[in-house]
Amino acid sequence: MRIPATYMRGGTSKGVFFRLEDLPEAARVPGQARDRLFQRVIGSPDPYGKQTDGMGGATSSTSKCVIVSRATVPDHDVDYLYGQVSIDADFVDWSGNCGNLSSAVGPFAIASGLVDPARVPRDGSCTVRIWQANIGKTIVAQVPVVGGQVQETGDFELDGVTFPAAEIVLEFLDPSDEGEAGGAMFPTGNLVDTLDVPGIGPLQATMISAGIPTVFVNAADIGYEGTELQPAINEDRAALARLEAIRVAGALRMGLINAPDEALSRQHTPKVAFVAPPRDYVASSGKPVPAAGIDLNVRALSMGKLHHAMMGTASVAIATAAAVPGTLVNLAAGGGPREVVRFGHPSGTLQVGAAVAQVDGQWTVTRAVMSRSARVLMEGAVRVPAETLD
Repeated sequence: MRIPATYMRGGTSKGVFFRLEDLPEAARVPGQARDRLFQRVIGSPDPYGKQTDGMGGATSSTSKCVIVSRATVPDHDVDYLYGQVSIDADFVDWSGNCGNLSSAVGPFAIASGLVDPARVPRDGSCTVRIWQANIGKTIVAQVPVVGGQVQETGDFELDGVTFPAAEIVLEFLDPSDEGEAGGAMFPTGNLVDTLDVPGIGPLQATMISAGIPTVFVNAADIGYEGTELQPAINEDRAALARLEAIRVAGALRMGLINAPDEALSRQHTPKVAFVAPPRDYVASSGKPVPAAGIDLNVRALSMGKLHHAMMGTASVAIATAAAVPGTLVNLAAGGGPREVVRFGHPSGTLQVGAAVAQVDGQWTVTRAVMSRSARVLMEGAVRVPAETLD
């Protein structure tokens, strides 16, 4: 089968983008046919963990597929659906969004003719109103346009991406996911809880559902400084097992799963991250990151491995938690109210803003804003064996 597709970088991730109308008919609706197709496109499940026979890059950041279609929700331009394809296991996780690839949706939609041409200026910024269908939320992307075409090149630098590009501003509206974790931004009702984690014991945690459900713990409480790079975590199987135990305990407390074994089929959410006060370190690129230039350090895991930078959705969770006085994230950043936070991650730093408020005694987040970049890496068609959909 030859299926029209575009391979795009969005933020610090890469994925294969499809228009819904270009998919085989059986894959235009949720279900096994769609999952099988995306697995074959990416090259999963692969017991070798390399995805050699597919478009995936054998990391959580590069094992992704996206479907974009004309909006089904009023006052939006497009619907955006995201699938996180497991590398070695037989499933596709549809339980959350990818904040990094969100930055590529607007450019893809414009270039694919899914945005009304009357709304695309010849020069300037095109506002693309995106319905994030996985979680039922709105993302507004400001996409630079020159000569009626998406502008990709520029001088915006994003740590974790080698080359500069044009800046795309993303605004996540009402990013708390009340439909998922217990009906509140803080699903347990507490800013800090004590988790009883098998093999670790009692552990303080802030559990938040904003951007993506996330479990935050203090780096020092689990033996880390918060300045670790990927090898320190990903080459330590015992460490990965402990962090997964924290994730499972958090998922249970947040009401995302009912039994520990359910976490195996829900690897994308929740995320688990550890935080620490600012400290000097050297990023994976070799660039020094001075403590004076950041508010705190954060390290987060995605699909069971330490992320090479920071997931976009987790960045929303970090900014939101940092804005609420008393959370572990806020305390690591020095406490007190704030609307913007700059944190250190393995590839460098990132600044994200969030606006929060208390309504009837409950914390809510109205918006989160961050900058990313995106570009087309290749366009044309992907090929998969016809029997994939049999």
